[in-house]
Amino acid sequence: METVLRPHARNLVAWAKDKPAVVVLSADLTGSCEVDDFKAAYPDRFFSMGMAEQNMIGFAAGLAREGFEPFVHTFAVFLTRRVYDQVAMQVAYPCLRVRLIGFLPGLTTPGGVTHQAIDDVALLRVLPNMTILECGDATDVETVLDVAHSVPGPVYVRMLRGEVPRLFPKKDPLRLGQARVLSVGTDVAVLSSGICTEEALRAAAVLRRQGVSVEHLHVSTLKPFRDPTVLEAVSKVRYGVITMENHSVIGGLGSVVAELMAEVGVGRRLIRLGLQDTFAHGGSRAYLMKEYGLDATALVRAVETLIGTSLGVTEADWASVEAFVPAGTGQIEAL
Repeated sequence: METVLRPHARNLVAWAKDKPAVVVLSADLTGSCEVDDFKAAYPDRFFSMGMAEQNMIGFAAGLAREGFEPFVHTFAVFLTRRVYDQVAMQVAYPCLRVRLIGFLPGLTTPGGVTHQAIDDVALLRVLPNMTILECGDATDVETVLDVAHSVPGPVYVRMLRGEVPRLFPKKDPLRLGQARVLSVGTDVAVLSSGICTEEALRAAAVLRRQGVSVEHLHVSTLKPFRDPTVLEAVSKVRYGVITMENHSVIGGLGSVVAELMAEVGVGRRLIRLGLQDTFAHGGSRAYLMKEYGLDATALVRAVETLIGTSLGVTEADWASVEAFVPAGTGQIEAL
């Protein structure tokens, strides 16, 4: 599996070269949010706002009103919970072209509850005019800027940093409102987002060898959520649907899918994998995903629940499925 180091840092500089209206704002987390290269390349288009996130949102709104396209970078917890009223009233209400780039979504940090954004999607989904995107690999990271740039109103991006695996071909960019179909099947539909897609890919490979036909979709647009591919997937499968997200099961991907299924009358069982109405403690990503049921093993158990039988998956089955293991050169610490 290819690993890309700091894909956002490199891509942002190249992407913004011919876009003079694009400016970047940072809240004293310039290196941690991988905009240090942008600062060096375009110092006149970079604003360091200090640890004053509420002021930063107001400043970004003012820039947008003057014709600039601000890309606001900080940790996702600070970009949602700490500045919620400012985002709602100063950005979403006037529908301004402000791009909110949130790092350390969910369990991608060992920093514990103060840094783990487990409710950011739920909070921003209820804001009118807000578009929500989530990156799952290096290709998503490298192409999400084009998508955000194309949206006439505000956009929130759950961004990845450091060492990021490439799961999807470079020629297959992230597309607004379009899920990637990773496998086609008729028994179970799996809808995964963010870093959970890599785990779902591992599980799907094992499940297929056990004779389970899996329809697997990678969801990168969480709002708006009108993709006919999703509706087709959840409607055609025999046993049911599983969502898998690096977020609380309340208000995120699982809720979006449940709402869709209820509204159109899809009579299938839905199992939501994610944080089960709980906070998480600190630890490595692998440990936390296992502890809170977000890894490949948890997905296999959920499939067994849907189909009503044990598949007898062994350690030998997992040994043949490649897993992404960071080499340690990327930034993995809490800050």
